[in-house]
Amino acid sequence: MLKKRNRLLAFLIFLLVSSPLFMYQGAAWAQSINIEGQVRDADTDQALVGVNIVIQGTTQGTTTDLDGNFSLTADAEAVLVFRYIGYQSLEVPVEGRTSLDVRLRSESIYGDEIVFIGYGVRRVEDNTGSISTVSSADFNQGGLTNVGEMFQGRVPGVEVTTSDGAPGAGTVIRVRGGSSLSASNDPLFVVDGMVLEGGGISGMRNPLNTINPNDIESITVLKDASATAIYGSRASNGVIIITTKRGRVDQPLSVNYSGKFTLHTRRSTVGVLSTDEFRQTVDDLFGDRGTQYFGTADTDWQDEIYRNTYSQDHNISASGAYMNVPFHASFGFTGNNGI
Repeated sequence: MLKKRNRLLAFLIFLLVSSPLFMYQGAAWAQSINIEGQVRDADTDQALVGVNIVIQGTTQGTTTDLDGNFSLTADAEAVLVFRYIGYQSLEVPVEGRTSLDVRLRSESIYGDEIVFIGYGVRRVEDNTGSISTVSSADFNQGGLTNVGEMFQGRVPGVEVTTSDGAPGAGTVIRVRGGSSLSASNDPLFVVDGMVLEGGGISGMRNPLNTINPNDIESITVLKDASATAIYGSRASNGVIIITTKRGRVDQPLSVNYSGKFTLHTRRSTVGVLSTDEFRQTVDDLFGDRGTQYFGTADTDWQDEIYRNTYSQDHNISASGAYMNVPFHASFGFTGNNGI
């Protein structure tokens, strides 16, 4: 009887040890290795920072550090998936190796036009709301002193007018007209994801003058009330999203300079009577008693108050990447004299 029990116990132990679950767990534990490596650009040989590395079929993984290095523990027969924005995804079998040198190739995506909205990037035809985008290639040319002049007349349904003729004067922007008699009808401005609060800045004619027009990459206008789902009630008068220029990791250092000189002159004058015509008109109406105090002066006051002036605009910018950190820096000077 004791021999039968020993045989039964031995048989159960054999079944437990030879079961697939036990064998898999034991093998996985026995074959787990520590893998180290570096991820670099296949063309420039530069280290890539923040590359996402995941063990295929799992949620376990890691990312590369500032030098492009990584370290993780995985099965000796696992497959590592490398993903990085702007680069082609790559699957690398471990095959028992403890050191990997991975090269990723850049990927150019050609497709439908996309726009930046409040919560990401979407194709133009996928948006239910009315959206218009003006890129830097379509901006108005000439001596521009503020953002409003850059897309004036370029977006249907958007009216851009200046409050007065003074240099640097504020612009009045209306998206599909005004909707209130007492409240503000100004749209909401968002610059690189940051909301530019209304009310202006003390001592400045136009808060948009704080943005150098030469630094703007594109301007997107959200026209209808669907924009309130993104920015709330502040967007009831529309939203103008301004995206500035920025450097790229794969971009070599570039320094650019642009300069403009503009001549300002009056286009026309107000048609008025000459001095002799004015005197004759007064004589016809009131006789000599109307012109006895005029004297002999003959002054064209429009010639006296208007003048021809020159304006200048200078901008120097540098963009690229330093230690895989993209940057864009610029300095601009604008001198605009009124006529």
